[in-house]
Amino acid sequence: MEAVEETCPLRITATVQALSSALRGEHVSRPGKGVGMFPNPEKLWFKESSAKNLRNRDFLSPSTMINTLYADGQVPPAVLSRVLSLRGPGVLPVADGEMMSEGLRVRVDHAAAFKAVLSGGAVDYLGLSSHTKGCVVINCPALHPKPSPPTPDSLTIGQLRTVLLSDHMGALLKRQGFAVSYCPTLPEDSEILPLLRALGIDWPAAAANWTNEEREKKMQEALESSPYREKEMRRSSGGRKSEEQQEEEEEGGALRINLTRVFQEEGLLGYDPSLGTCTVHRDRVSHLAQLDQSVADCTVTMVTTLHVTSCQDEFRQQQIAMLWRASGAAYTQRHLLCGPVKTPGSDLSAAQYLQLRRGQMKEASEMKYGNQVEGQTWSDIIKVMTSATVRFELLSTVHTSPVTLDVQREGGVPTKGPRGGAFVMYNCARLHTLFDSYERGVEKGLYPEIPEGSQLDFSALKEEGEWLLLFNYIIPFSELLDQSGQVLDCEEGGARVNIKTEQICRFLVTLSKDFSSYYNRVHVLGEPLPHLFNQMFCRLYLLKALRELYHSALDTLHLPPIRQL
Repeated sequence: MEAVEETCPLRITATVQALSSALRGEHVSRPGKGVGMFPNPEKLWFKESSAKNLRNRDFLSPSTMINTLYADGQVPPAVLSRVLSLRGPGVLPVADGEMMSEGLRVRVDHAAAFKAVLSGGAVDYLGLSSHTKGCVVINCPALHPKPSPPTPDSLTIGQLRTVLLSDHMGALLKRQGFAVSYCPTLPEDSEILPLLRALGIDWPAAAANWTNEEREKKMQEALESSPYREKEMRRSSGGRKSEEQQEEEEEGGALRINLTRVFQEEGLLGYDPSLGTCTVHRDRVSHLAQLDQSVADCTVTMVTTLHVTSCQDEFRQQQIAMLWRASGAAYTQRHLLCGPVKTPGSDLSAAQYLQLRRGQMKEASEMKYGNQVEGQTWSDIIKVMTSATVRFELLSTVHTSPVTLDVQREGGVPTKGPRGGAFVMYNCARLHTLFDSYERGVEKGLYPEIPEGSQLDFSALKEEGEWLLLFNYIIPFSELLDQSGQVLDCEEGGARVNIKTEQICRFLVTLSKDFSSYYNRVHVLGEPLPHLFNQMFCRLYLLKALRELYHSALDTLHLPPIRQL
């Protein structure tokens, strides 16, 4: 078995980069054609993920890539030797490899990888960063008064989607080491707070008599002295007119800011050219003051503001962003847009939607568990399961795409089956049940206490489902979490930012399908016979890491694990 440096976490990206470097070398000569053009290193290799392909290979360099690098389509022996003897920080240990018709395949030393990841409890694979990377202010326009404060009955399901996405993004970024501040701060007597807390959202709140008047005055004065202030009334001629622009034309003496000049003169990309001139209303000044307050709460100098808004409100939010810029705020601002939420045949508010899902979850639980469904414990379970159902319904789709919900009252929400949040929570609970059963076995003297990982022989993990769980989920998880923060640093897309916000939900659903398949097939707690204990302990180490991964991923959705269902 290949030795692996256990102090350095294994990473898929590091392995692919090392494989690419080994396959390309410093330069590649093609007879008669000089030095060949290198393909994109990211396309030279790809990681396998399907159970079928993982039976005989873990990484593949397709024959098309090999033909690009080498004229005869054959990897020279010296290059192959370099690939098979890969070493380096974070690089998975290579067991063997060979040329096949489909390309150059490489197999990882599974036993060495299991030992490297699991013997230390897989703590380096749960996506916790100790490095501070800056501050992100997450601004959710749906929670700002416009001019009336939002209520459970006025909040649309589409706006609820932006709130849930704001909450999820904040949790993801915190885990990556970012300081996160949320905007706006809500009064503690706000009608919307109970609805948010029912979904596990701990949005910042202040005393009901808290005021931001000083900052509002500051923002008003900054805009009055802005170089982008319009000195006289300018009526727009033709082109798109928003409701706000029509209002502006009727208000001759109001303070007005030329937003088009702001983004043109400051070289800001991605803003609507028809922003034109904007009248500074009181609710806009209040919005800017809240943003200013949130930035003041950041304790680091690198600040990015992420506006999470519906596509219907994008124009209004771009106006706010440019007004803030016109006031002198030079912070990076990005816009994360959410597609609409469609409910054919119904027109429910966010509160009604949540009430419907809670009722359906309670009914489904009563059908399965009967009279057991009573008391505070079951109330808490139904609350979490409802939140899980709602979050997975609204967050499993690419954020720019529309979501269509079935909100017919006669519809049911299953507690099992691969259909989202309930299925994920059920499989997480199965892991808790497994470890509770093991602990009871220890108390009865059937099983010994689980030993240190260094004492186990992880070559006992031979089931294809075991390698699939490690290779597709445990090892790549931290890299999956890192992607959202990396995208925030990219300025190429202009004002809008596209983050794969659906990945955690989809990851958990796919993980739950593969874990369920494995768990239904493999008897983890076997007969209490000494010669079977090593394999059982290895499996418990794997599933313990999987349980912690569930907890870590669910924490980014503010969903506490349920111990039993």
